[in-house]
Amino acid sequence: MIPLSNTSSNSQQHFYMKKLLIFLILLVIAHFTGLTAFAQDPATPTPAAESTPVPVVTEEAAPEEGPKPLDSGHQAWQMTATALVLFMTLPGLALFYGGLVRRKNVLSVLAQCLGIAGMVTILWWVCGYSLAFSGTGKYFGDLEMMFFKGIDSAATGEGSADISNGIWVIFQLTFAIITPALIVGAIAERMKFSAVLLFVLLWMLAVYFPLAHMVWDSDGMMCGGLAGMNAPIPALDFAGGTVVHMSSGFSALVLCIMLGKRHNFGKEKMAPHSMVLCMVGTGMLWVGWYGFNAGSALGSNALAVTAFVTTTLAAGTAGFVWGMVEWLHRGKPSVLGFCSGIVAGLVVVTPACGFITFNSAMIIGLIAGIVPYFAVVFLKAKLGYDDALDTFGIHGVGGTLGAILTGILADPTNVTVSGVKDALLGAQFKAIGVTILLSVVATVVITLIVKAVVGLRPSTEDEVLGLDLADHGEEGYQGS
Repeated sequence: MIPLSNTSSNSQQHFYMKKLLIFLILLVIAHFTGLTAFAQDPATPTPAAESTPVPVVTEEAAPEEGPKPLDSGHQAWQMTATALVLFMTLPGLALFYGGLVRRKNVLSVLAQCLGIAGMVTILWWVCGYSLAFSGTGKYFGDLEMMFFKGIDSAATGEGSADISNGIWVIFQLTFAIITPALIVGAIAERMKFSAVLLFVLLWMLAVYFPLAHMVWDSDGMMCGGLAGMNAPIPALDFAGGTVVHMSSGFSALVLCIMLGKRHNFGKEKMAPHSMVLCMVGTGMLWVGWYGFNAGSALGSNALAVTAFVTTTLAAGTAGFVWGMVEWLHRGKPSVLGFCSGIVAGLVVVTPACGFITFNSAMIIGLIAGIVPYFAVVFLKAKLGYDDALDTFGIHGVGGTLGAILTGILADPTNVTVSGVKDALLGAQFKAIGVTILLSVVATVVITLIVKAVVGLRPSTEDEVLGLDLADHGEEGYQGS
């Protein structure tokens, strides 16, 4: 692919961003002015008093049964898990990525994570949740639940009868926030803030919402696991191997190639400015990942415990193995290596964590510490792309590896896996193919649209100055 250069001025960027902001404001105003009519059915006229029969209460009349009360334990765990997944992005991923860039670009990474979190929240409320989890289509939902129509704090959830649909919706929102934020790692230090926001907006509509519906909605074409095994491709993805990691990883690869390499890439040192921040961010990601994986059990139950234990074993093992492989290969184990291995272990175990045994988690950790290492160290150098923070090597390769290992290592005694084990690996490969095809094709089209509308890259002068000052007018560190 040919790198695309910037062709738009700052004034054009501001013009389009103002248009987008005005549109969002008008959309919100239009919604709230008709909120009552939109949120509930029109009131039914009351018949005349004289024609209304008077109900007769008899001793035999049984009281009407109320809704099943929510399980307070499951509800409490799900709120905790939701907070943990958000913690993965803010501040976990922000610090992990922020530490890996040069000091002149640290705020640009933080701003991109913050901007994505806010914009995706609004988009999720407007139409995102509805497109992902409503309707009966196999490929995408409908707009039946726009503006959270029908969502409240008392009704039972889409995913579980023990939690409210209010917390279910926000739990899924936190997944929607972190997924596009992962892409930031591949294009760090060289993509304009306006271009990042527009890309993410279009990418959520074209890639994330359809994939979430296909894999996690009960009517989706690749839906397996907790929602049943009756889909055309009943693949297993417990917490986001395809939906989160593969989609972001392969999109990141395409975007970084089309964007082109950083200025003076390969000619000047571009080492991380703070491995301390990177390590702190890694620890936050590991802690937050318990919400990601164990939270996907949708309750404080034995399944959550399985996901919790397998996640821990895989992450710890992969971090150690990556460090040892690096020690053998380069002569010294680096902090960056341990951090990368931990994240790789978390990524690879994610689709499998609720379907495997504890011993299988150790196997996944071992493989996760080796295969992504070679993708990051050798594959990237061989192909020559500038994936700045190794999003593809860890999330794209790791997510694909996890989907395959789920098909191989899924426990046949698991209630979900029982009866479909023989056909599972084939379904996993089909799901991988669909995910890669959608992510790659959509990213090419979206990147071309963004380039035409606001441009992709800052000027060479702004890139040399640093995106902190060029895009945000502030610096992460004052003084020398």
